[in-house]
Amino acid sequence: MDHGKAHPAQHGAPNSTNPAPEAAPEDRAVGRARMLAEFDRQLRESVPPDGPGARVERVGDVVRQTSTADGWNGVLWSRLDQHSADAAIAEQVRHFGALGHAFEWKLYAHDEPADLAKRLVAAGFTAEPAEALMVAEIGALPTDARLPDGVVLRPVRDAADVHLMAKVHEQAFGTDATRLGNRILEQLAAGTDAMAAFLVMAGDEPVCAARMEFYPGTDFAGLWGGGTVAAWRGRGIYRALIAHRARLAAERGYRYLQVDASDDSRPILARLGFTHLSTTTPYEYGS
Repeated sequence: MDHGKAHPAQHGAPNSTNPAPEAAPEDRAVGRARMLAEFDRQLRESVPPDGPGARVERVGDVVRQTSTADGWNGVLWSRLDQHSADAAIAEQVRHFGALGHAFEWKLYAHDEPADLAKRLVAAGFTAEPAEALMVAEIGALPTDARLPDGVVLRPVRDAADVHLMAKVHEQAFGTDATRLGNRILEQLAAGTDAMAAFLVMAGDEPVCAARMEFYPGTDFAGLWGGGTVAAWRGRGIYRALIAHRARLAAERGYRYLQVDASDDSRPILARLGFTHLSTTTPYEYGS
């Protein structure tokens, strides 16, 4: 997420044909460290709320977002140690419990203390599958969205489109998309330009869907929910949606794209130029 505020960097159009020359190993390590530091600062410690009805606040050494029941509720960032961690965890359980909201503690592999994951489990949290935090400079990404014959890409505009998007999500990931659909409907109704969602259609049948979040005041845009139904995988549709969203982010002056990548999407993203910066594991409470 997908909060001190930096001015968004302004950048020229990305190069869609010529990849950047490969950096030396030590330069790549420095680049990864720099991107991770910027990600932590801009999208965790200082990120703006991700939608209508949401607020982000810092309480002690924890940054959390509180939203509606269908929105994303959880902990974005923390700076804890072995002495403060348990009390901070208990405080978040009290806060979200008083609202009746399930919530997520979004833990990263580089977070402290080193045993924070064990402490969360001991407090009643459940770990979901880990994902790879991957980031790329938009200027190094392809932006030419080449789709296979017989399909078209279009934006999600209304409730009927959201229904189709939820259908793809459920087929691609095997999980219920009710909350996701409600959240996107809220964002569309609010007229926000901080979110954009897309469908890829084969005739009247949706075969792929994805969305992106724009984080005002940061250098980052985020890619979320990209899923393709099984029968249409391996045809370049997912890559085309990445390129389309990269172009939109570039047009708005963003510098980086960020993805929480599954095992399936990580190799595709790596080939496109995304760098694996860390691992993130959602720890759920009350869901």
